[in-house]
Amino acid sequence: MTSTFLLSVLAGYLLGALPFGYWVAKAKGINIFEHGSKNPGATNVRRVLGKGPGNLVFALDAAKGAVATWWPSLVLNENPEATYCSIVGLIASLIGHSFSCFTGFRGGKGVATASGGFAVLMPLALLSALGIWLVTFYSSRYVSLASILASLALPVSAFLLHQPKPLIILAVAIAFFVVIRHRTNIVRLVQGTENRFVKKASGVGETKS
Repeated sequence: MTSTFLLSVLAGYLLGALPFGYWVAKAKGINIFEHGSKNPGATNVRRVLGKGPGNLVFALDAAKGAVATWWPSLVLNENPEATYCSIVGLIASLIGHSFSCFTGFRGGKGVATASGGFAVLMPLALLSALGIWLVTFYSSRYVSLASILASLALPVSAFLLHQPKPLIILAVAIAFFVVIRHRTNIVRLVQGTENRFVKKASGVGETKS
């Protein structure tokens, strides 16, 4: 169990640290840390390079969170400790994503990676949070606000759906993490200077992230 726990931490961090946003942009001749919001997350990649690369980065970032969360349960099978190793794997992947050793400990804000992990741990609660994201985004066109409210809705949904206590606590902790990572967006939202996501004729959006 101890070895699996430690491996969950190490593998989770390294999976999370894979800088897909940076790599996808680099393949297009762009250093994503020098463009847009200078964030390697899917939203900024989409702003700078368009819908296709942005969606690809979101899918890859979600996948690394899902894999980091899923594999411990596969190894431990019916062991009741598997959930805790999965939780640790998801937390480690979020830390790796946000503070990647491959990019000088810079990274994204963790929304896609967390979504992938929660798709494994509690998919119904995640669907409820996704509903909040969609309603908020399409009514306000603020990606940041939608992400913040969805992250806050997740632990509420987990509680209402009677999820295990460790998962509810995890959802609360990650919601706090996501809010902290969006602190500059929150300042801009309060000041009224946050940019909305607006489609251009080319299909590329503009938003602060």
